[in-house]
Amino acid sequence: MGYAELITTPLQPENIDEYLKRLFPISRSIMGSGNRETLRVLQELVPISIEEYPSQTKVYDWTIPGEWSIRSAWIKNSMGVKLVDWGECNLHVVGYSEPVHQFMNYEQLAKNLHYLDQFPDAVPYRTTYYKKDWGFCVTGAQNLALSESKGELEVFIDSTIDDNGSMSIGEIVIPGKKRQEYLVSTYICHPSMANDNLSGVLATAYLAKQMIAEGKPEYSWRFVFVPETIGAIAYLNHNEQIMKNLLGGFVISCCGGKGRLGHKESFVGNHLVDRAVRLAFRDQEIEPVRYPFTPDGSDERQYSSPGFRIPVTTITKDKYYEYSEYHTSLDNLDLVNGAQILEAIRVYQHAIEILDSNEQIKSKVPFGEPQLSSRGLYPTTGGAINQKSSSFKLDHKEVENIDLLTWVMFLADGDTDLVSIAEQSGYRFRDLKEMIAILRSQDLIETYQLPN
Repeated sequence: MGYAELITTPLQPENIDEYLKRLFPISRSIMGSGNRETLRVLQELVPISIEEYPSQTKVYDWTIPGEWSIRSAWIKNSMGVKLVDWGECNLHVVGYSEPVHQFMNYEQLAKNLHYLDQFPDAVPYRTTYYKKDWGFCVTGAQNLALSESKGELEVFIDSTIDDNGSMSIGEIVIPGKKRQEYLVSTYICHPSMANDNLSGVLATAYLAKQMIAEGKPEYSWRFVFVPETIGAIAYLNHNEQIMKNLLGGFVISCCGGKGRLGHKESFVGNHLVDRAVRLAFRDQEIEPVRYPFTPDGSDERQYSSPGFRIPVTTITKDKYYEYSEYHTSLDNLDLVNGAQILEAIRVYQHAIEILDSNEQIKSKVPFGEPQLSSRGLYPTTGGAINQKSSSFKLDHKEVENIDLLTWVMFLADGDTDLVSIAEQSGYRFRDLKEMIAILRSQDLIETYQLPN
């Protein structure tokens, strides 16, 4: 399926909205039943294989921790009234909190409380994956109510950390006509936050669904759903040789907000994946926010680490760190919707199509330019031709334009790929692909895959 068909794909925003509503309430972390439930829901969309990596497994410099489970948590005042209840917001408890049941005053509790003075209506998101600790995250109003409570507060967290647990990884490998692979990765570890990163989870699932529906791609594509950092590291460890041979890819994160679309570049900066994204934005007449690579953010840090150096890039819509609701309860379904995620999906689809159909071309008539008029590809009356506005008829179809045709033939030296021709000529990739098909039908060019 070409770019024009992708634009009219039947995927509708309300389809995404349905899954946003179902997945948003699930309590996810780096491990646990919430992640498995999330992957099971996504299996309704795409055939995700789920693999379990056992706790206490050594993965490079890290060790997979025990599996955290939480059933209930609250803080009550001396009258037995719940002032904070994890059942109402699963961000209220610091992720991976140890169990606790104590009576204490506010001053004793305060060192285990997290709130945001600058955003008093928000519950912050905090974790303590690799340090034994516990804590609550509250709004400004809740913190005030706790501080003004008379008598002791009852603090309760019903949780466990099971060293015999496991970490769930989701994977879809779509074999292509070529064995070389691209990567699409997202992270599933965040609880109820919509842009970071439920938007990325659903965008990844729908991109895989679209690719499967289109039939066999040219390249092979590996889609992975992992908990951030530890999950990516564990996946790299378990698939080291495969990952070292990847061509490049995408880390899909924070792509559903109300703000402008953006592009965080790979560590290379001008790798083919970056260039494909830029062409996708250009062809859709979108001017993105440009983010040069920095070694922070999401799992680009792992995939592009010195042992792997996989060039991965990210298309965002309200990038992490840059929207005020980031890592708080305000990152909710009022901020994110299916239509906004679909905007990012469209750019990803186009960039993937560019990568998947990129190839090198070589002229079969390399000595001087070919005689186009004898093939019906050029007007037979010369002198007044303006190549940029002219067209020709081929099999009774009006084809625009001769300028693109001459660009292709001029650059068909066997060393130039379609991405480079699109960049140099300024023409849209879909128009270039149509012209390639015409020239191939006239036996003027041959195409072949890029070198490894």
